[in-house]
This record gives sequence, C-alpha cells and structure tokens, in this order.
Amino acid sequence: MSEDYNPLNITCDIKLIELIQKWQDNLRLDRRLSEHTASSYLIDLKEFMHFLQNHLSEQVTIKALKKLKVADFRAFLVWRSEQAIGRASIARGMSTLRNFFKYCTRMEVLENDAIMSIHTGRGAKILPHPLSVDDAKRFLDAVSVVVKEDWQIKRDKALYLLLYGCGLRIAEALSLNISDIPLSADAFVITGKGNKQRLVPLLPVVRRALQVYLRVHPAVSNDSPLFVGARSERLNPGVVQRNVRAIRYYLNLPETVTPHALRHSFATHLLQGGGDLRTVQELLGHSSLSATQRYTEIDREQMLQIYDKAHPRAKLNKK
Repeated sequence: MSEDYNPLNITCDIKLIELIQKWQDNLRLDRRLSEHTASSYLIDLKEFMHFLQNHLSEQVTIKALKKLKVADFRAFLVWRSEQAIGRASIARGMSTLRNFFKYCTRMEVLENDAIMSIHTGRGAKILPHPLSVDDAKRFLDAVSVVVKEDWQIKRDKALYLLLYGCGLRIAEALSLNISDIPLSADAFVITGKGNKQRLVPLLPVVRRALQVYLRVHPAVSNDSPLFVGARSERLNPGVVQRNVRAIRYYLNLPETVTPHALRHSFATHLLQGGGDLRTVQELLGHSSLSATQRYTEIDREQMLQIYDKAHPRAKLNKK
C-alpha cells in the first residue's frame, strides 16, 4: 500500500518535514542503522502522516502531533488493520512511532505521552468498532444538523446509507460515477481493493436515497462523479470525515465512530441478524475469511458483557 501514500510534502508542513529529516539523520548517523532499516522506519511514518492528514482533515503540523490523544492512535491501529496488514507489521509500525516521538521529546520539540499508552503485541487483536442499531439510526437522522444546504443533506444521507446499507469502504463509495449504480437493478458491481469486483445488493432504502439525491445532483453526464463537493468536483474524503466528526460530537458518540465504522456496523448487524459468515465475506470483499471473523468476536465480546451485567452467577463471582 505504500505506493498509495501521499508524499510528506503533501501530508506535512515544512517544519514537520524538517523534523522528520533530522530524525532520519539521527537513525543513520548517530544510531548507525542500515539504509534499509531507516527507510523502513520512514515508510511507517509516511503511512501514519497519510492517515493523520485524512483523520484531521488538514495538513499535519508539529502542533497537531502535540494534541493527539490515545483515541487518535487507536483509530490509526484500526485503520491499519483494515488494510489487511499483519499484526507483526502493525506492531512494528507502532514501534516506529514510539521511536519518532521519543526522539522529538529528547530534542524538546514536542512531547506526547499518549503514544506510550498504546500496546500492540504480535498477538494483539484489533477489533472493529461498530455502532449499535439505535446509534446508526440516530447518526443517519442527524445529517441535517451538520450540513445546511438541502442538496448536501441529500448527498450525505445517500453516502452514509451506501456505507451502512451496502458495506462499502469510503474510498469505494467516493470513486463511483453516476453510471456505476443502475437504480433499476437490485444489485450493482463495486470494484474494491486489488481491482477485485463484487456484487452488492441495492436495498430499497439506499435506492430511494440515491434517487432523491440525484434529483438535485449538478450532473454534467452519467460519467460525472456520484458524490461531489461544493464545486461539483469529486467529494474529498476529508470533507466526509469532518462531517462525521461533527455528527459524532453532536450525538456524543465515541471517537471510534468514523465513516468506516458504518461499514463495520453493516457487517456486525448482518451477522447479529443471522447472516452467513461466507456471504458477509463476499459482500465486504474480504480476501480471507479471517478478516470477516473479527465481527464474530465482537458478538462474543458483547455477549460476555451482557452476561457479566445480567447473570446472577457473574455477580456472585465478583463478591
């Protein structure tokens, strides 16, 4: 995935780029790490900056790094796990971040202890964070609180319903053109990671939301982007993330509620409703069943929590 990262001159401001260069010089000259190892560290940090730029909806600065919270680093871990990256690589990436932040502290440039609270062993499992059914409904109902233009309200409702009702990744949804979803059909083809295609059912509620949105869409042709911004260009994911954060804040939802959490909710609610694991795997476009099985672990964890709260034997054991 490193080929898809934005370069540092896009994700970071000049002062942060200079700091990263000094850190790299320290790795090579003072710590005498090999060129290969230092380059691997840099790739890990570039990935983090790429994530942060989208997560914060702005260019990353030293000041922004100072303000990062534990939830921000956890969001990065969840994002990495969604890229089908192995646990060992995730743990190595966090080791790189700790190294960078420790260097910054030694240089008295910035200090942030939140990174030290994150522990990722090779066997650590990072579970998705879906919304509850009620919170998902509240989320969809709150769109008009964040955006005021009528066409943007219709746009965002259609987008969020595609993520929640069809299980699309945000990048998949935003890459769609109008012609990619035939509204007369019961399903459509989506091209996911690695150019793999999958058939996704088009629920009536999603179809209706798209029809309502397309009536106010400033389309030039059927090849126009399906989701557009204020200037009729393809909608930027940073705008979507910013709007989701605003809804999250308004509803007092946890910081794990991101655009991707709607896809998590799609999978979790399907399985909770009796959906077949293999079918959910195909709908999500997962290459391996193990990626889909994470959602069954959420179910198991929730059942244990319910048991712990409700079962009389669980309460007796705590005495």
